[in-house]
Amino acid sequence: MENLLLSIDVDVVNWSRAQFALTAIYHWLFVPLTLGLAVIMGIMETCYYRTRKEFWKTTAKFWQMLFGINFAMGVATGIILEFEFGTNWSNYSWFVGDIFGAPLAIEGVVAFFMESTFVAVMFFGWKKVSAGFHLASTWLTGLGATISAWWILVANAWMQYPIGCEFNPNTMRNEMVSFLDVALSPMAVNKFFHTVTSSWILGAAFCVGICCWYLLRKRHIDFAKQSLKVGASVGLVASLLAAFTGDTSAYLVAQHQPMKLAAMEALYEGGKDQGLTAVALVNPFSQPDYMNEAEPPMRIAIPNVLSFLATRDIHGYVPGVKNIIEGYTKDDGTVEPPLTEKMERGKKAIEALKAYRGGEKTEANKAILKDNMKYFGYGYIKNADQTVPPIGINFWAFRIMVGLGSLFILVFGVILFFVYKKDIAQPRWLQWVGFALIPLAYIASESGWLVAEFGRQPWTIQDMLPTWAAVSDLSSSNIALTFFLFLVLFTTMLCVEISIMCKQIKKGPQL
Repeated sequence: MENLLLSIDVDVVNWSRAQFALTAIYHWLFVPLTLGLAVIMGIMETCYYRTRKEFWKTTAKFWQMLFGINFAMGVATGIILEFEFGTNWSNYSWFVGDIFGAPLAIEGVVAFFMESTFVAVMFFGWKKVSAGFHLASTWLTGLGATISAWWILVANAWMQYPIGCEFNPNTMRNEMVSFLDVALSPMAVNKFFHTVTSSWILGAAFCVGICCWYLLRKRHIDFAKQSLKVGASVGLVASLLAAFTGDTSAYLVAQHQPMKLAAMEALYEGGKDQGLTAVALVNPFSQPDYMNEAEPPMRIAIPNVLSFLATRDIHGYVPGVKNIIEGYTKDDGTVEPPLTEKMERGKKAIEALKAYRGGEKTEANKAILKDNMKYFGYGYIKNADQTVPPIGINFWAFRIMVGLGSLFILVFGVILFFVYKKDIAQPRWLQWVGFALIPLAYIASESGWLVAEFGRQPWTIQDMLPTWAAVSDLSSSNIALTFFLFLVLFTTMLCVEISIMCKQIKKGPQL
């Protein structure tokens, strides 16, 4: 296995990454809208259950129809995404399948049993079950989708912060020793709440955008105004919650993935009393000379804010890219070794594993492996540049996400002000802004995932397995072929969904 990992074709790695990124990006176009619309339609039907007004029943049915169209597309892309772990990333699947497979298996059970059961009742049970049971089915459909997201995010969080496992040299696999540590790690809990609240924002923006389109066209005015109240309220609350969970996320990233934080901030030379970069001249298309530059050109920073976000101390020490490569001392006195030492210890672990697997199953080899397993992945690193994620992409994607998140708070708040002030007409420019929230919410959502996944490069599993040691032994031409097949398939599916969605929106609620 070790020889295979070290001789893998670079094109195989690149095409495998490209194919997985393609599938994940398309899949994430559907998932957040599913989670967001689940809340919107649940609130609408709750209004119907409490008032028994036909208006709210029709309103709920309209949003449920859009939810169902999007839900079907999300399931299709999600299945393909999970299969790719076995086809393109078989070394990864073998190495950590005992851990990674558990949350995916639970998610599969939840997705195909809980969601499929209650979504059927939601769509076809209006005249067959009681109003209370139907309302429960609507909320349970959304809850099932959210629980599915929980297990997917547990798996992703474990890749960012591997915990609750031990390496078994006899099987050459990482094996789970604590399910609770994996399922309830701080990274998993925070990632879940931040992702779900950001999905609520997207669902709310979708709702607000459609309502504003109706107002611009002077159609379904009452429906649009009532739905605006729900959508903007959900959006404002979700935006504030996402800001809070985002702060916690930055702190956890600083503790467990300092190189990701350094890339997000284009922080080359760290230290104490670090300011949060507001703007800087960072080229998004090329890697900067981080070893020879003190900071990016034209940098404007807010004093001491980064230190506080990363350490909860305004004077706290935050390492930059150069510090992480050369080694540094944390505020608590612990020393983070330089990259050269990590690479050397990683190679020791690999050599000890080779010897152990070759028949030298001695306690000495087991001890060497145990002492150096923390840096196992660094044994496959050739130079420092391989450990630095694309700084420009991370820097700008992070700022786009945060900037749009701040904009959402403002816009949702302003919309709520106008929609509840009956004596003030909602200005037309605000309706255009509300309509523009739909693409902006997607941009913010995708930017967040760019930071999460580009920021942890080169690691498939943080510090444990780099991408080029995780791929399958395949032909790059075969992967390239399937990449373009998936590109055509997913693009077609997206066009079909948009077409169906637009037809339903143009038709409007059947009031």
